[in-house]
Amino acid sequence: MAAETPICDFGWKAVDFQLRGIDGRTYGLPDVRGPNGLLVMFICNHCPYVQAVVDRLVATVDELRQHGIGSIAIMSNDTEAYPEDSFDHMVEFAAAHRFGFPYVIDETQAVARAYDAVCTPDFFGFNADLELQYRGRLDASRKQAVDGAEPELLNAMIQVARTGQGPHDQIPSMGCSIKWRDPV
Repeated sequence: MAAETPICDFGWKAVDFQLRGIDGRTYGLPDVRGPNGLLVMFICNHCPYVQAVVDRLVATVDELRQHGIGSIAIMSNDTEAYPEDSFDHMVEFAAAHRFGFPYVIDETQAVARAYDAVCTPDFFGFNADLELQYRGRLDASRKQAVDGAEPELLNAMIQVARTGQGPHDQIPSMGCSIKWRDPV
């Protein structure tokens, strides 16, 4: 089911975490933040919204690194119900798309809940003080990439890197809903 992210809650502070990456390392905020900010992305392997833009997303993250923005991708879906999002498939997905950033698994879904993540992709752009400044979309693409689309995430995060503040007007991201586990 498709879902849309809520409006940006400007100034909301990033919640720390300790999550296992596909490279075997454990990552938290201090490991991934850049001097000018941090992009936290909730993605998964099977979502057509993610698949449509993943290569554009990788290029965006590579460019943001040049502006002092660190990045991390978190996979929070229920892997029992969605085995295509399993850890092994995360490794394959990241290799196929040449991720240059940590891709970690949120096995308990606690981090997705702490961030109030809604869908994949769901982007949280923080400034150097780890205050939320962007909760919008990558660009106008949905289940299919839109050629020549304005790079909204890139432009917003470059603004955050330069000024510490994101744009007031943001268009919500849309994607597949997070696949939550049934409560125990």
